[in-house]
Amino acid sequence: MTDIESRIDTSRPHTARIWNYWTGGKDNYPVDREAGDRIRDLHPGIGEYAKADRLFLGRAVRYLAEQQGIRQFLDIGTGLPSADNTHEVAQRVAPDARVVYVDNDPLVLAHARALLVGTPEGRTDYLDADLRDVDTILAAAAKTLDLSQPVALMLLGVVIFVEDDEESYAIVRRLMDALAPGSHLVLSHTVTHPDMPDVDAAVAFWNEHGTPKLTQRTPAGVARYFDGLDLLEPGVVSCSAWRPQAPTPDVAMYAGVGRK
Repeated sequence: MTDIESRIDTSRPHTARIWNYWTGGKDNYPVDREAGDRIRDLHPGIGEYAKADRLFLGRAVRYLAEQQGIRQFLDIGTGLPSADNTHEVAQRVAPDARVVYVDNDPLVLAHARALLVGTPEGRTDYLDADLRDVDTILAAAAKTLDLSQPVALMLLGVVIFVEDDEESYAIVRRLMDALAPGSHLVLSHTVTHPDMPDVDAAVAFWNEHGTPKLTQRTPAGVARYFDGLDLLEPGVVSCSAWRPQAPTPDVAMYAGVGRK
């Protein structure tokens, strides 16, 4: 058993594996499926959030590669590999695109070696690091990415695991401050919203039984991550409403894209 495999805990449900279960993946365990079903009982639409967030990732990466000429992506909190990962979307547009994935979940890292393989023209790498390890992430990412050129910082569903508000905002600021002008922040976040009270119940259940615990923020709290950036239209909205190809119902995952 490798060091990474020895860190995989199958006794408690884990968010990356539940997310994988909701999106139809196979990289999960009975404990994850049981918790995922219970959360879905509390909030029947929760599985759609995972799918909507994944589709948002695809639209955002495609837009940045096609319309903004971005060729470098730093994806922190990658999650388990699925269809249309960041490098697949980006390198479909620009085969020379470079992508660095960052995660500290052992199951994600175990799969990354086999699945996160890019085009011959581009480069794809992955790092074992926590979001809070900003200096470590930037130093390691610089081995693959040219940080003097624009980078898309991808933070999808990951700052929710930093409980303290000021710490979470400071982490994002530090990361963006280290990137060149023309860089973009792509961020999504679970929200608490008076129109969606069952979301709060599902989050409370998760925080009692699962790992790691997550923090909801209001839509205004999510918008604060983009302070100092040029927020692209349509602003911070339900991720299903960010430049969709067809109208889709709102979900309690809010997202936005901002330009430095």
